Amino acid sequence: MNGRIFFWSLTSALAGFLFGFDTVVISGAEKTIQALWGLSPGLHGIAMASALYGTVVGALLGSWPADRFGRKATLLWIGILYFVGAVGSGWAPNVTIFIIARVIGGLGIGISTVVAPMYISEIAPPKHRGQLAGMFQFNIVFGILIAYVSNAMLSGIGADAWRWMLGVAAFPSLLYTAFCFGLPESPRWLLSRKGDREAAIEVLQRIEPKTPKAQIAAEADEIMAATTSEQKSSSGHFWTMRLRKPILLAILIAFFNQMSGINAILYFAPRIFELTGLGAKAALLQSIGIGITNLIFTFVGLWLIDRLGRRTLLYIGSFGYIASLGLVAWAFFTGHFLIVPVCIFAFIAAHAIGQGAVIWVFISEIFPNRHRAEGQSLGCGTHWIFAALLTTFFPKMVSAFPIGYVFSFFCGMMVLQLLWVKTMVPETKGATLEQIQRQMGIE
Repeated sequence: MNGRIFFWSLTSALAGFLFGFDTVVISGAEKTIQALWGLSPGLHGIAMASALYGTVVGALLGSWPADRFGRKATLLWIGILYFVGAVGSGWAPNVTIFIIARVIGGLGIGISTVVAPMYISEIAPPKHRGQLAGMFQFNIVFGILIAYVSNAMLSGIGADAWRWMLGVAAFPSLLYTAFCFGLPESPRWLLSRKGDREAAIEVLQRIEPKTPKAQIAAEADEIMAATTSEQKSSSGHFWTMRLRKPILLAILIAFFNQMSGINAILYFAPRIFELTGLGAKAALLQSIGIGITNLIFTFVGLWLIDRLGRRTLLYIGSFGYIASLGLVAWAFFTGHFLIVPVCIFAFIAAHAIGQGAVIWVFISEIFPNRHRAEGQSLGCGTHWIFAALLTTFFPKMVSAFPIGYVFSFFCGMMVLQLLWVKTMVPETKGATLEQIQRQMGIE
């Protein structure tokens, strides 16, 4: 693999590290924040989900700067949003400022889920696209692990420990922003949006330095031809019957991702473990186990995604979800709490190999060049709308119903996901983005 491609992909994927760290770091501070400002369960849920509200807006609007100003410029501004959000969250004197800062950081998260996987998919060769785009997910889970470790290390430094937990993200935000200055622009954006064939060929040559220039020019012409064909046969609008298949796939993969309960478990892991009888410190340490499990099995997912394919990994993940969630529900109903940590770790492993490894790659592949940013916004926006709703209402759900019923609901949704994978999901491994466009029936 070209070293340049790996470094550019890694730089873009570092947005995922900040995403993972920023979203989960709140788990170590949430109970302190609730006590400090005397938050009701309703306001506590809003404060906890505030970053997700920003994420929804960022995901829904992220296609505009990506198409208008380019992938590179948008990736750079993501780092600035992360920095402002981290500093503001750590400094916040009251819950209002805290919510505003978390929303700003959430905007960065939402836009990153649109632009980073899309950028990597647009510069990556087909045979490595799954692994390279999947690095975004790897960095998410690496950020999650570091957030859990950071929380555990900072938890004993005093009453203001929660401020350091949230504010420390400012340092990697600055580092990521500096790296973004070294990125080239996406050749597909240069061709489909800017119409700059010469600049696109230059980037493609840097991506494939050993490929003859004539072959690079032919590749650029193929990309341009696919874009031109799509433009001629459509009205230029996104919401058309021609795009119904990728639109439905993007919505459903995002919907099922959150209906597994993944964000609720990541955000409220210490509290869930405490419900099994573990002490607060032990529950926090168990949460680090979630991060380690997530990281290890994300490696497995990335190793398999270009070998077994996206559809097969979704099958594996679905069966793992059903078994682990079903056992957790049974444990809470029957009082067999000792198996809960193991089953939660199994759930995280199933997510890392299945939905976690696939979602960002799959959404970035299934839309044509002209509408990829809009499609990515749709899928990411759907994902974050349900993530925000789940995080907001999860505290109320576990207070209103026995937690066994909550996990039973998640398990039932994963049975539906399995049926969806069986009946609707196509395989995209090894194909160019233009070949996938034709596979989706978009000519």
